Amino acid sequence: MTQTVLFLDLHAAYLELKAEIDAAVSRVLDSGYYILGPEVAAFEAEFAEYCEAKHAVGVANGLDALILALRALDIGPGDEVLVPSNTYIATWLAVSAVGAIPVPVEPDEATHNIDVNRLSSALTARTRAIIPVHLYGQPADLDPVLAFAAQNGLRVIEDAAQAHGARYKGRRIGAHGDAVCWSFYPGKNLGAYGDGGCITTSSDDVADRLRMLRNYGSREKYVNEVQGMNSRLDPLQAALLRVKLARLDEWNDRRRAIAALYSDGLRDTGIALPAVPAWADPVWHLYVIRHANRDRLQRTLAEAGIGTLIHYPIPPHMQNAYASMELPTDALPLAKQLAGEVLSLPIGPQMSLNTVAAVTKVVQNGPILT
Repeated sequence: MTQTVLFLDLHAAYLELKAEIDAAVSRVLDSGYYILGPEVAAFEAEFAEYCEAKHAVGVANGLDALILALRALDIGPGDEVLVPSNTYIATWLAVSAVGAIPVPVEPDEATHNIDVNRLSSALTARTRAIIPVHLYGQPADLDPVLAFAAQNGLRVIEDAAQAHGARYKGRRIGAHGDAVCWSFYPGKNLGAYGDGGCITTSSDDVADRLRMLRNYGSREKYVNEVQGMNSRLDPLQAALLRVKLARLDEWNDRRRAIAALYSDGLRDTGIALPAVPAWADPVWHLYVIRHANRDRLQRTLAEAGIGTLIHYPIPPHMQNAYASMELPTDALPLAKQLAGEVLSLPIGPQMSLNTVAAVTKVVQNGPILT
């Protein structure tokens, strides 16, 4: 290829919405509200409605969303939380941040999401919650997770950082569990222009506690009921997210078209392609393929000017951050194997279908397939 293909072109996304984005920035600067205020409240109402949830509580980032959700549900020191072994480390870090213990559960090999058939073997008397992750923008299988949680008195906190707009059995991700946590990191399907996060829920009590916890543990200024934290969605980011939320479904449809073109062009190549259950409507935050010679394929694409990423190269249990758990590297073989074989191809709403076809051709002609 003669052109460079970015893994994700965030500047092109800004240029598409430049007039609206610039107007939103001016609106906030002119408003005089720079902490919470009407812009955040408006986004929270719009995002809650979009997610088919009763409440949305804007916070500073996706990790804080997970931490605050755990705290709002009284998960703390000594409690065990079932988490995917195959996920970004933030899911584990949130559990550790509240003093709880992450207990890894291996993925379903086809979807890479948490394997619901392995939950029972990870259950102990100290298990208090489950965090299913909607990885790559594809919903985890929620009905059996929710049934298992109900049978065992567990809370369900969904990590939906990559799943803005996804549907599970026709219903939008946003209120299946007790709390649903979102990241608005710039590269997400609904991305801010800096950090941002949110929790959606249909529980009045959970929402009320979240609003208090995010604001120093205070409902009333200078009256602090609990030891909270400072984690508030910035009104400038809220205004920008409102602009992008109005285009989210359209941009997700563009991602679906790209994913369909990849899947059609790479079928019968020997590369493992994303598996989508009939009940899932993913939003293709990532298009993740899998091959034993992943590193060689990535080098071939790089030589052709095509950007790719690996989600994720080191599983949480193999990170130095969790060395104290003393888990052998082969304790979670599926997570380890996926880390050595997955490769995320470029995808984004501003990517042309001609570029997708060109990337597909490079993969088809790569040394691992010829």
